[in-house]
Amino acid sequence: MPESDMAINLEEALAIARRIGFPLMVRPSYVLGGRGMEIVHDEQMLSQYVKNAVEVTPERPILIDRFLENAIEAEADAITDGRDAFVPTVMEHIELAGIHSGDSACVIPPISIAAKHIATIVSYTKKIATELNVVGLMNMQYAIADDKVYVLEANPRASRTVPLVSKVCNISMARIATEIMLANETGGKFPIESLSIGKIPYYGVKEAVFPFNMFQEVDPLLGPEMRSTGEVLGIADSFGLAYFKAQEATQSPLPTYGTVLISVSDRDKNEAILEIAREFNKLGFNIKATEGTDHFLRENGIPAQEIKKLHQGRPNIADSITNMEIALVINTPCGKLSKNDDSYIRKTAIKNKTPYITTLAAAMASAKGIAAYKEEHLKKNSLKSLQEYHAEIKPAK
Repeated sequence: MPESDMAINLEEALAIARRIGFPLMVRPSYVLGGRGMEIVHDEQMLSQYVKNAVEVTPERPILIDRFLENAIEAEADAITDGRDAFVPTVMEHIELAGIHSGDSACVIPPISIAAKHIATIVSYTKKIATELNVVGLMNMQYAIADDKVYVLEANPRASRTVPLVSKVCNISMARIATEIMLANETGGKFPIESLSIGKIPYYGVKEAVFPFNMFQEVDPLLGPEMRSTGEVLGIADSFGLAYFKAQEATQSPLPTYGTVLISVSDRDKNEAILEIAREFNKLGFNIKATEGTDHFLRENGIPAQEIKKLHQGRPNIADSITNMEIALVINTPCGKLSKNDDSYIRKTAIKNKTPYITTLAAAMASAKGIAAYKEEHLKKNSLKSLQEYHAEIKPAK
């Protein structure tokens, strides 16, 4: 597990921070949906968090964990009878750790997690489920950083992902868990060891649905506090097309042509954003970028056109989005303490129903999705029913 501790006042919190090191994940001792959770990067942010915290007592301390930067997050749902457990699959989150699991898109089966880490996740899930003597359903959250699997949390209950896993893997998890619980009450035994899942040759992508279109003055930034109000599922033979379908199901479909606006923070001016820009350029999109991002792209041989920020005169970003000149917005935040707050970009996109992306991982997935859709669009009769997908699952050896 990531190094952690508990504090009941600022002095204790600062001492823990100096020992563990920033950044930190801080939260109240009991939360639902990540309420009150925040990533803090320095002592000033930590002091402000503790100052604003309410009802902090020895019985209700602040929990402080080392935040795993640039970690891949994953989760696993298990069916367990208290003596053994079955894990149908591992779900890989598309956004990096730091985004609440309910808000993050995820893919089944995993696309980039090493086989050894999947084996570790399955092993840890089984061990913890049996040690806690859970009967029924259980959900585990993990992060993979520096080639090591970390346990983030264990939830001895059904998770919102159970219906998604059931549908993608063709296993009725809720029904089986109910049979196990009934057998446990009557002294019987369900043959959990007989459960198996074969190799899944297609992909299922879960995407969160957000209510920001009804709260247009709210900055749609994602973080450890859950903000989604629903979720959808896209299934296809490729990850890219499944992701494209999932975005379409959220009623915010990805564009297949037009102009992409790219404005990223300094920490995101790296090879990842260059790869994303190259992919959109290859797909035939025009690229507009804010001053710093524009210079970075041009320096690396990617054609882009500079666009003015709000304080730089007109026509500016808000004008271009309002005039429907922008088909997609890619904007990673500069942080809550940034003086050049760019939340107006995201808010303007919401008001004008322009698709927007706030993480590089989602931007890359979107580029792959658009490419896959364009390739698939050339084919005919490519639609398949859920039953046809299930028939493709190869039996377990």
